[in-house]
Amino acid sequence: MQVDFKARELTIKLVYYGPALSGKTTNLQSLHRLVAQDQRTRLMTLETRDDRTLFFDLLPMVFKSADLSLRLKVFTVPGQVIHNATRRLVLQGADGIVFIADSQIAETRANAESFINLKQNLRDLGIDVKQMPLVIQFNKRDLPDVRSDDDLAVLAAKGREPVFKAVAVRDQGVAETFVGLLSMVLHRLDVQADLSRKFNVDPQKLLQDVCDRLHLAGTEPNHARLGGAT
Repeated sequence: MQVDFKARELTIKLVYYGPALSGKTTNLQSLHRLVAQDQRTRLMTLETRDDRTLFFDLLPMVFKSADLSLRLKVFTVPGQVIHNATRRLVLQGADGIVFIADSQIAETRANAESFINLKQNLRDLGIDVKQMPLVIQFNKRDLPDVRSDDDLAVLAAKGREPVFKAVAVRDQGVAETFVGLLSMVLHRLDVQADLSRKFNVDPQKLLQDVCDRLHLAGTEPNHARLGGAT
């Protein structure tokens, strides 16, 4: 988080993490389509032959709310292990993380290895994993041979992270995942930085204003959430 009290500007960084080809880039592309055109800038993507995204996608969104300028920077990390140094670099300064898992049963091991890698990179950066706002999205729910909703609900019940289901190529579950994470981030920043008093804003009302201005009004995270913490 970056705070400029004089300019009344708050910058929040969100990172989409996960194994290669799980749908991180697709989520950002979907989010870019869903948000209001006047609240977004160009989605920047760098592709190579060995990975869908070599460095990151950047989707900054700037708007005014309650005399507060809120800038949202949304990144993805490369999925392949050979780019781990870049993953760690992108994670620096993150305020919240979406872990994109592939729902296909055949990708269970890749999901687990990537999640372990995420936790290790956070530890290497000196970040308390338990304090980091984190949600999990199981993407590609439209494909055959995927883990069942009941199976995912059992997994969600065992962890603290909210778990969402999605079909990012159809824009399903993308907004819910994003809003679910942003809600957690704003709550944590209010506790940490006392946003309510210093900026005279209500985090819940700020979240609603974000949804309104990004044309995500009416998005209800619980519609796509299978379980996990509230």
